[in-house]
Amino acid sequence: MMHSPSIDRPWPYVATTRKNLFGSSPRALRDQEVGRTNKTEVKSDMTEITRPEAAAEGFQAAWNAHDMTALGALFHEDATFVNRFGHLVRGIDEIIALHAPIHQTIYRDSTLANEVIDVIAIGDGVAVLHFWSRLTVGSTHPAGPHSVDTLIQAVLTRHEELWLIKALENVTLTNPRTGEPILRK
Repeated sequence: MMHSPSIDRPWPYVATTRKNLFGSSPRALRDQEVGRTNKTEVKSDMTEITRPEAAAEGFQAAWNAHDMTALGALFHEDATFVNRFGHLVRGIDEIIALHAPIHQTIYRDSTLANEVIDVIAIGDGVAVLHFWSRLTVGSTHPAGPHSVDTLIQAVLTRHEELWLIKALENVTLTNPRTGEPILRK
């Protein structure tokens, strides 16, 4: 069952052009928060999260476009990220630096398919999001083409109209007896 904060928009809702009362778009507000003023730094149209559930969609879109700037835009400036191997990084620059090299090499032909499990409101403007993520890699990966399923937990906070990821942890599904990765049905 889906639990979500009450927001008067249909699920999932991703805004790209809404403006606030002062005429600034959510993207402009996000750029101000992370100190970006040079719009040429952004490679593609970034997904702006106006509902916590949309973070899974934004993560998938950025990954599948191999656009690490767009991936970083989903996070608070000081967010933490734990990858499926237990590597902890802090901040957008480190999150991008963790992902950019693998998207230029072993994950350059990879795709993600995400499925929201639930959203739990834990306070005004704070939510926990759980979603399944299936990573499918191609021939550029040293192990060859294969898929890996992970469970992702993200804590998001709302800043004006936008939700941003404050902390994210990614756990690979494995057989507890053998340690071998397993796929969901």
